[in-house]
Amino acid sequence: MTRNVVVTGAGSGIGAMCLKLVEERGDNAIGLDLRNAEFEVDLSDADAVATFVEKIEAQYGHVDGVIANAGTQANSPLDLKVNYFGARNSVTSFLPLLQKSDNARVVVTASAASLQPTDTKLVQLLLDDKQEEALEYGQALADRGGMAGYANYSASKRAIATWVRRVAPTQDFAGAGIGINAVGPGVVATPMTTELLSTDEGRDMAFGAMPAPYNGAQRPEDIADVLVFLVSGMNRSMTGQVIYVDGGFDSISRGEDIWHAPKSMDQATQE
Repeated sequence: MTRNVVVTGAGSGIGAMCLKLVEERGDNAIGLDLRNAEFEVDLSDADAVATFVEKIEAQYGHVDGVIANAGTQANSPLDLKVNYFGARNSVTSFLPLLQKSDNARVVVTASAASLQPTDTKLVQLLLDDKQEEALEYGQALADRGGMAGYANYSASKRAIATWVRRVAPTQDFAGAGIGINAVGPGVVATPMTTELLSTDEGRDMAFGAMPAPYNGAQRPEDIADVLVFLVSGMNRSMTGQVIYVDGGFDSISRGEDIWHAPKSMDQATQE
């Protein structure tokens, strides 16, 4: 049956490619973005999103998939507003329409930046839903510039990936038959990164921070293919996962062993 799939950040880049792929599969692609989308809305404004949810319900009745892809990298509190609060609120606003589906799926675009060192205080403020305090702290980091400002971006992506894993097994999601996952792109070749990747110095900077030994920079369609699969009916049991589509950066940054048994288990096997 035809699925109704919402794509945020649909006006360009990965979101536009998701829209195209959803339509090519014969499903209804419902695009949201600031501009160049079927529904033009500021996704950082929770009240505005709620209004558009009502419009979508009136037009489509229910939603089978949400691709929460909209994001920014301003190295300022705007990243917190869009990448964390905007993504989270987009997903939760559509929950009533997802619950009307027989096969609902959600995916959030996180980032391989979630694996990089970041400001853990800022991550915790986001997860604790202390929005005003998080934005004030993020602005203080932005004022310092450099890697301190970049923490707005990396913290927003780590927090949204953590939130996905936190809510996946809950009654609101798993209990309601709604799978939710995240995708973490690495360096992606988009119009925004064209200039950076056009010089040896720029490439050294990009891949020095986020190595991609397998095929280098990803294309928007490389990410979109995975996002669209995760909200399709073919994804039957996967939930709470963060899939890094990053050319190998995850393997490099976290190493080969990500299975750290709790200390009590280690002690149990030694007794």
